[in-house]
Amino acid sequence: MEGPHPHPLPGGEGEKALVEAAGRYRGNAVSGRSGFSVGAAIEDESGKIWGGCNVENSTYGLTVCAERVAIWKALSEGVRKFRAVAVVTGADTPTPPCGACRQILWEFAGDVPIVMATTAGARKRFQLSDLFPEPFDF
Repeated sequence: MEGPHPHPLPGGEGEKALVEAAGRYRGNAVSGRSGFSVGAAIEDESGKIWGGCNVENSTYGLTVCAERVAIWKALSEGVRKFRAVAVVTGADTPTPPCGACRQILWEFAGDVPIVMATTAGARKRFQLSDLFPEPFDF
């Protein structure tokens, strides 16, 4: 993508608040089967932060990711514009959203900045278009 991104990468206090919220939501994860707890937070255009955690079940196919929980909560309350997303895991390195979450984020949030963080404090920042260069779009 050439030129400036439509949403600048977050930083400073805004990024800190978003990552902290994702970390808090991670504490609600239902991940007893995999042991991989994920928290996500998405900031809407007004600055409100919506959060989610992964929820696993015995079929795995019905498991839902934290990123989708967060955006669906916001969408279900009428929010339609977003500024940034944070994802927090306990992995050794920051973990990006899965392909299904990338598609949902692209479709409903557009080319937003994504901050990936670990509970140990490591961070990576990308625009969604950098993580998902060829989205299904119509």
